[in-house]
Amino acid sequence: MDQSGDFGFGTQIRKSPFFDATVRWGAKGFSVYNHMYIPRDFGDPEQNFWNLVNDAILCDVAVERQVEITGPDAAKFVQTLTPRDLSKMAVGQCKYVLITNAEGGILNDPVLLRLAENHFWISLADSDVLFWAQGVAVHSGLDVTIREPDVSPLQLQGPKSGEVMRALFGDGIMDLRYYWLREVELNGIPLIVSRTGWSSELGYELYLQDETRGDELWETIMAAGRPFGLKPGHTSSIRRIEGGMLSYHADADINTNPFELGLDRLVNLDMEADFIGKAALRRIKEEGVRRRQVGLIIDGPRLKGPNTRFWAIEKNGAAIGKVTSAVYSPRLEQNIALAMVSTDFAHIGAEVEVIVPTGRTRARIVERPFYDPKKTLAAA
Repeated sequence: MDQSGDFGFGTQIRKSPFFDATVRWGAKGFSVYNHMYIPRDFGDPEQNFWNLVNDAILCDVAVERQVEITGPDAAKFVQTLTPRDLSKMAVGQCKYVLITNAEGGILNDPVLLRLAENHFWISLADSDVLFWAQGVAVHSGLDVTIREPDVSPLQLQGPKSGEVMRALFGDGIMDLRYYWLREVELNGIPLIVSRTGWSSELGYELYLQDETRGDELWETIMAAGRPFGLKPGHTSSIRRIEGGMLSYHADADINTNPFELGLDRLVNLDMEADFIGKAALRRIKEEGVRRRQVGLIIDGPRLKGPNTRFWAIEKNGAAIGKVTSAVYSPRLEQNIALAMVSTDFAHIGAEVEVIVPTGRTRARIVERPFYDPKKTLAAA
């Protein structure tokens, strides 16, 4: 790897404010997410997993771009984008939401942050919701301003992340509740801090609001975390699949609806407010879905890494679905997967066959999430 940080993709692939720091701290490989580099390799992914679940890791997730919505009609406009009822969302609160199109398909599954009465951030998964939101606003008749602000998040995740936060911000930060946010400064660096993250562990996200101070912020956090075993890392496929967390474009996409994923709790068809996809989702609910997301335990040798393509699932020689995310869990000592299968076969205990790269192997449908189903670790 060229230590100058020139990976050869040109200027159209943006580098985060933490890019140089991650290279210094051992990032060996990157992929592209929301038109930006994201570190995907700090060495052994199993060691990264153990660092996460035993201590803490710091991840560059500046690729979680923010769509900022402000203006007198901001709250009304945000509600048009999502089927989740936001009427009781308080200032300072975060919510996991779905953004749906007119057919009820999922365009993104972001975290929504309410910074003020008429000030929201949509913290994105990997799709261009900035363009969607600006397009929706054009003929909405609502008074809103929609832009991408200078905001770049880091994720500090793991059981010792709270102790690192205490070292950085003092005892006062310890009463920050799960899925709430706070505006803070660190050595004059402007931040929003939230008790959120993509790990199913105790964790925080630190939203940098000055891209010129990314290197300083990274080094400050790593220095504070050294006594607690903090390591540089990347979002863990192992842990997020254990926790049943979605990866957009893999486990959900524009052709997936919330009911197929069992996310009925994120859809309120009875609220007075209208939202994009309401009629379609009402129809889908009435008709029932033809496929559902399930968990799988896959037999055979341990998988050598996450799947890089969808694997066919068969029953008695007939195709019934696909594996969307699969990995070997060293904690569970099993190959685990999220899959989408025909409703007729989506019942716990059903035996199926999966076509993996090495051939055909047996699998069994199980409950998901695979570990800590009530998210007691994240909400602790």
